[in-house]
Amino acid sequence: MSEQKYDAEVDCVGFYCPMPIAMTKEAIDNIQVGQVLKVEADDPAAEPDLKAWAKHTGNKILKFEKEGTLLRFYIKREK
Repeated sequence: MSEQKYDAEVDCVGFYCPMPIAMTKEAIDNIQVGQVLKVEADDPAAEPDLKAWAKHTGNKILKFEKEGTLLRFYIKREK
């Protein structure tokens, strides 16, 4: 399986709700439409929260990975 390419990343490990959403929003706002943001988090609530946030904001989760407690999202900025 090929590695997902990304243009920017944000490390939310050690942060809990609502920080992963706030940090992701800030990072998405700083990349161009069409670019991909890699987000890593370890807050169990980040999975449903970021999936709902992406749907609500019109951004697309291209890939989601879970390795133990580490959650990794690749989110494409759509608008």
